[in-house]
Amino acid sequence: MADNKLTYTKAISELEEIVKSIENEDVEVDNLIEKVKRASFLIKYCKEKLRDTEKEVKQVLSSLEEEKAED
Repeated sequence: MADNKLTYTKAISELEEIVKSIENEDVEVDNLIEKVKRASFLIKYCKEKLRDTEKEVKQVLSSLEEEKAED
């Protein structure tokens, strides 16, 4: 999956697939480290996405409150 087209939804979906494959023991030991590294990247990506979204939502709500106070 190309990271430049990665979305939060795709990242979560891929994480779920990785977890399932590890839980089902479908991952060979030789490939396990790559799966774990990818999962780590995806978790960091999702956390960052959530933080960014939270900041934006707070900014929007703050601007709405400012507009309301001006009325």
